[in-house]
Amino acid sequence: MKKTLTTAFLLIFLFQFSASEAQQKNGTSALSKKIDEYVNSAVSLGKFNGTILVAQKGEIILQKGYGWRDFANHTANDSNSVFQIGSLTKPFTAMVILKLQEEGKLSVSDRLNKFFPKQAGADEITIQNLLDHTSGLNNYTDVIGPEDSAIISHPVSQHQVIDLFDKRPPSFKPGSKFEYCNSDYFLLGVIIEKLTGMPYEQAVRKLILAPLQMDQTGFDFINLRSASKTTGYLAPDTLKPEQAVLMDSTVTYAAGAIYSTTGDLYKWAKAIAKGEILSTDSWKQAFTPNLEHYGDGWWIDTLFGQKYITHSGGLQGFMSNFMYYPDKDITIILLNNFGNYGGSLWDLNNGISAILLGRPYSIYERNKEIKIDKVLLKQYAGTYRFNADHQLVVIFQDDKLFVEASNPKDMLPQVELHALRENRFYMNEAQLQFEFVKDVNGVILKVVSYNTRGKDADWMKVK
Repeated sequence: MKKTLTTAFLLIFLFQFSASEAQQKNGTSALSKKIDEYVNSAVSLGKFNGTILVAQKGEIILQKGYGWRDFANHTANDSNSVFQIGSLTKPFTAMVILKLQEEGKLSVSDRLNKFFPKQAGADEITIQNLLDHTSGLNNYTDVIGPEDSAIISHPVSQHQVIDLFDKRPPSFKPGSKFEYCNSDYFLLGVIIEKLTGMPYEQAVRKLILAPLQMDQTGFDFINLRSASKTTGYLAPDTLKPEQAVLMDSTVTYAAGAIYSTTGDLYKWAKAIAKGEILSTDSWKQAFTPNLEHYGDGWWIDTLFGQKYITHSGGLQGFMSNFMYYPDKDITIILLNNFGNYGGSLWDLNNGISAILLGRPYSIYERNKEIKIDKVLLKQYAGTYRFNADHQLVVIFQDDKLFVEASNPKDMLPQVELHALRENRFYMNEAQLQFEFVKDVNGVILKVVSYNTRGKDADWMKVK
């Protein structure tokens, strides 16, 4: 249920596409083949296990399942496989709120105390603050997790969840800062119930799912009875697959309870492209970026001048990613049945984007690690700066080398570096490499980062 952002040095692509219809048709099979080859390389190294759908100007280029729906029984994923989508639920919740605003039932400028008079700070927090994660409320999923399976895997009341954060004052002045918060969207779900007089899931089904005929999309994944239901795992291990602890839909609720398929999500993508369900003004509001480029349930940004909207989801056993280029009508949907909190499919998404955009890319390859003397490894430890906001911290610990981003917004947790050469290292979590550079006196000067496109950035050593 946490959104994982690309780090400062991840590859960003520019979309360029031929206007010729004949070229589009002739190029579709070639694009499909390239994407399929690329995804298979990721699957072979345990980087993906799920279903993808890639579409361009109303035409599906590739829709296919990869790996196992059920590792233990070797049941393969296919285009009908059903996955939890985690925080990709949030744009649905935001759409319902904007629909209710159109109907005159609320205004996004309404204060929270109109609905929750006892909530701490409710007289300053607006619905808009909830929509764009600027409320300052404490995030309830920070205090519960898989270790609380006796609680989270069973139905809970809304009061039980709200009690986790409602007595604590906001951590910052509402509207002054962006901080991704599942509590914001939990409260939006309760507001939807108060104003519609129906359960959250029923409201979403009535206003979005039913009109779009999204028949394979729902909410109570734990109790779903479907042959297409995927099993969620912590890692893609065919020998000893460890199933993930699932969270009940009453816990994830309006912040992350929805399950779906790539086909259903593509119906949603086409509705977005056509401006259906909501008015033009509401769609404009949804896609207007606020702090940290987050609008109403969406991240909105530009990649080399090309606008995109996106959201992802990561929870125990599942990862999802939805990206849409509105000016070019390009859709990329990735659903994966292994993962954990903070997991991301951005690396895979970027490779597929590179193929679509005619940019350089590289398939996933198994790196061969070599052993490095620990005395040399220790020399690489230190802090390396890209700019005032972004630094890499290289750590020598237990005779190993690790790297992490000092800025939490970069969402690069501490990960191990593996040696390709004495001065060049890779990580297993993404297609990123790091080369340590010395000056003429043999003193470590900087680290150079590389992505699928080649050299990315210089990070100068500061201490």
